[in-house]
Amino acid sequence: MKELKVLAVVVFFTLVTYWGVEPYAHSVMHKNVEEAKFENFQYKDLKAPAKGDPAKGKALVAACVSCHGIKSQGMKAPMDPVAAAQAYGVVPPDLSNAGAVLDEKFIANFIVSPTHAGLVKKSAMPGGMADAQGAADIAAYLKSIAPKEIKPKEAFEFACGRCHAVRYDKWTQIGQTPKTKADIKTGVDLAKMDFEKKVGQYQLKLAGYLGKLPPDLSIIVRARSEEYLKKFVENPQHILHGTAMPRVGVSKEGYEKIYKYLEEVGDPSKPKREAVGPWVIGYFVLFSFLAYLWYKSQWKGLK
Repeated sequence: MKELKVLAVVVFFTLVTYWGVEPYAHSVMHKNVEEAKFENFQYKDLKAPAKGDPAKGKALVAACVSCHGIKSQGMKAPMDPVAAAQAYGVVPPDLSNAGAVLDEKFIANFIVSPTHAGLVKKSAMPGGMADAQGAADIAAYLKSIAPKEIKPKEAFEFACGRCHAVRYDKWTQIGQTPKTKADIKTGVDLAKMDFEKKVGQYQLKLAGYLGKLPPDLSIIVRARSEEYLKKFVENPQHILHGTAMPRVGVSKEGYEKIYKYLEEVGDPSKPKREAVGPWVIGYFVLFSFLAYLWYKSQWKGLK
């Protein structure tokens, strides 16, 4: 009986620490994260757009393809990433998956005023590309051509991959690192050197545009809590005031895809770990039960 009382005390204080002390310490040490409001990617500060007409949006999107590509519709990007970075500081995204990753209200507001929607002082994209109705039409068109299902990595590439690298997945800001081979005679891999040169050129311009090079996101899911990440993505200024990172305007579903990709890259063993967890707990429960039976048998009849 004495041993059970000791166990109960240990369990009690462990639970108090886990559910009481640790959350309190987190709220004190990370007050800005704790106090930041989370709107579940509803973007309540943005004006709800008028009902858009995809057919009209298709005609208006011609103003967008001077900078953006739409591969799914046979429209290639007008410039390669390095040339685009030289011109804008960052490559304009291909819009094929925009409607599948971004919130439609955000798209419409961003077209009218990128700085207002993105919560930044400057944007590579000029404002006033269309009036409110025209922006709603373009947003509706992008939604209509978006794939019904998008892979987690595709969502990441669209929303984050032009600024952030993921070296664990061999992703750079200008795309996937290609598989190359060194020349047999010289041992020099010219293709690899050329690609790395282009990455360096792009990163130099990106760092100049944003003030510094955005961090590699390979282990961001381990470095930051899920609460921190979702609040930061929804509104970077709430968590890190003055950051050059714009609000990207992802939808709830878009964020879930992005987080899943980052989790797969940064914590690939999680599914196996979660699968073995119940077996480990079951083992300890069974071991405790057998140990208790052994204890009772050894002390039976003794006082």
